[in-house]
Amino acid sequence: MKTSTIRNCFCGTLSVLLTIFAGTAAYAGQGGVVETYKDATTPFDDARHVDGVLPLSDKAVQVESRYQGGRFWTETRKDKMERFRCSQCHNDKAVQIPQAAEIAHGDIALVHGGPDKPLSCFTCHKKDERDFLETEAGVKIDMDHSYQLCGQCHFRQKKDWAGGAHGKRLTNWAGQRIVKNCASCHDPHAPRFEKRWPKTYSPPFTK
Repeated sequence: MKTSTIRNCFCGTLSVLLTIFAGTAAYAGQGGVVETYKDATTPFDDARHVDGVLPLSDKAVQVESRYQGGRFWTETRKDKMERFRCSQCHNDKAVQIPQAAEIAHGDIALVHGGPDKPLSCFTCHKKDERDFLETEAGVKIDMDHSYQLCGQCHFRQKKDWAGGAHGKRLTNWAGQRIVKNCASCHDPHAPRFEKRWPKTYSPPFTK
């Protein structure tokens, strides 16, 4: 066999060995199949592994109720109320405007609760601190966390809401999810939706 042929065979074999070695080294740097599988099956850790696609809104508050799926947020309520703070009128000062109650709250139709036990204003509103709500047990609730008040009666809906089966998510499908609160969709004074015909949002199918 000629010297040049031997040299070519040797160089080719060396080249193949170097390629295999480089590939093996690069693959080893990735941790191998076992390590990759372990990383993929590591229990979900919101704080370490998932960053919200969008930053948390300053109009969202962390939900205080316990939920086994982890933390989540709901949109604020007080900044959407036209007449908050309530203590601007409900204070120790004498009311100077005639028919002030009718002017401020005349548009409210309280249709909440059964006919045998209709709710009144102070079923939900704290009598001596009008900027807050109050449960049947006397627990004071910030209006941004009104879901706590709703949940004392509508506990099944609250459980579904926390789990994502009731209500609407506003943003962040992974990690720090933000959802609408109860009063975003339901008028707290008349929460039942009126019956209505379904609406079609696309052209009807025709043959």
